Amino acid sequence: MQVTDVRVRKIQDEGKMKGIVSVTFDNEFVVHDIKIIEGLNGLFIAMPSRKIGEGDFRDIAHPINSETRSRLQDKIFDAYEKAKLSQDE
Repeated sequence: MQVTDVRVRKIQDEGKMKGIVSVTFDNEFVVHDIKIIEGLNGLFIAMPSRKIGEGDFRDIAHPINSETRSRLQDKIFDAYEKAKLSQDE
């Protein structure tokens, strides 16, 4: 499965959440509301989730292995950096 499009829908300068993206796979399947979060060790992605109890959340969609997560994260961060640069111009 190939990432065929990454759209950065929102960029925020303040707070820990830095952006929200939608990712399209094989021009056939899209996942919305992937968040770019700034943590203690740098940026990471948080997959879309829903609340299942008091303060508990469960991912709605997520990569099954670390290799896939890494490839997805790299594509998202590339698109995020490009969007930030174009926003600053």
